[in-house]
Amino acid sequence: MTDSALEESPDPLVRLDDRMVIVAANTAAAGLAGRPLDDMVGATISSVFAPRALDGTPLLVEGWHRSAALAGTVGIPEHEVTITSARGEVRARVTGRYQRAEDGSVRGATLAIRGPRRRVGEEPTGSEVVSTVSHELRSPLTSVKGYTALMLNRWDRLKDDQKKMMLEQVHHDADRVTRLITELLDISRLETGRLVLRRQRVDIEELAATVITKLAVSYPDLECALKFSADFPKVLADPDKMEQVLTNLVENAAKYASPTGMTITGSATDDLITVQVSDIGEGIPHGDLAKVFKKFFRRDLGRPTGTGLGLWISRGLVEAHGGRLSAESVVGEGSTFRF
Repeated sequence: MTDSALEESPDPLVRLDDRMVIVAANTAAAGLAGRPLDDMVGATISSVFAPRALDGTPLLVEGWHRSAALAGTVGIPEHEVTITSARGEVRARVTGRYQRAEDGSVRGATLAIRGPRRRVGEEPTGSEVVSTVSHELRSPLTSVKGYTALMLNRWDRLKDDQKKMMLEQVHHDADRVTRLITELLDISRLETGRLVLRRQRVDIEELAATVITKLAVSYPDLECALKFSADFPKVLADPDKMEQVLTNLVENAAKYASPTGMTITGSATDDLITVQVSDIGEGIPHGDLAKVFKKFFRRDLGRPTGTGLGLWISRGLVEAHGGRLSAESVVGEGSTFRF
């Protein structure tokens, strides 16, 4: 028995009743347990996953977590446990939400079961990467599916401007999916030295304007000025890869700093061409600035989104062209990424 809301998450999720019996679960939970969904539903959480505290004490057998005693508490605090999975005993993090009756009593809960936190400097496992990318792909694909279904079912009743808006969004979301897939492919190519550049004369200022136009669909408040010197030349580069670099830099600034007050500057001397993307956000703390180009690093600001690959790939693409990508930041004033 699945639940469509549960399937929206890449994390293993189970829904329990007041007796801690599983009433619904998603396919990720079934995969973690190594059991068919039909076998899980109707069984207690303890018989499927046998959750235990790190000292070996059984959990969710005789009662809920102690936080359930507070009638106003809805969220279940995250805690590390040991569970029985298809791979044997593993550590996991459990969190979730209580469902409460009007009198405050617990009538059930939804639990998320996640892998343990990585140690500092440790890269994600393959399954974590797949989970992250799957989550990032789900949003644009859901949008594409929704808009195309709407147009197919109501084509004659939709106005032309409505159709145009929907098609523009579908086009944008298709570009987003393509970018995510390209990022995955570029990981392998950069790590194995098999990246092929298709160089041609590229107008970087024109390319930057295109990037801003495309990103304005996702960031309607985007304001980014272009300031290129009059003698800025066309550059011998791969236009697709340069667009990818600029897109990553501008989107990062819009996401983590501010979509307004941004500037893309281009300057040239006899032997050096420089492009920089500057924002007026809160800046990047020194401790994070040293990590922003690490693979899979995502700043702990709000709810981190994306794959954490964009800046790592951007540096690799710039270096493949024989260049260098660097960052500088002043906390409270903003950041500049320069290549």
